[in-house]
Amino acid sequence: MAGEPESVMGGPKATNSCTIEERRVGDVAILAVAGTLDVLTAPELEARIKAAAATSPAAVIVDLGRVDFLGSSGMGVLVAAHENLAPSVRVVLVADGPATSRPLKLVGIADIIDIFPTLDDALTALNA
Repeated sequence: MAGEPESVMGGPKATNSCTIEERRVGDVAILAVAGTLDVLTAPELEARIKAAAATSPAAVIVDLGRVDFLGSSGMGVLVAAHENLAPSVRVVLVADGPATSRPLKLVGIADIIDIFPTLDDALTALNA
């Protein structure tokens, strides 16, 4: 189709997309991420985490439940957020599945950031 970017093979070029929805539950900021979290979309997550942290929550939950690809740039943003916000703001993750929890465990992020399989589990742990 005219005007569409094309890949090397001649078909339409895949575009990376990521959406981030923010909401609050009490004093917890929740960022629900969907789509692809890679070098092109990680800066948006970084900006949204910083903006959420600026509202002085007790914790920021990054819900990766609808992420279909988690690249190293996205993981780097998560680690940096944990390092930069602790101890005043706790950062926890929701990740369950091969696209998210598996890479987080393989690279050791699960050893430094708490990861929960569901948002309810994360909220329960934060309120305990």
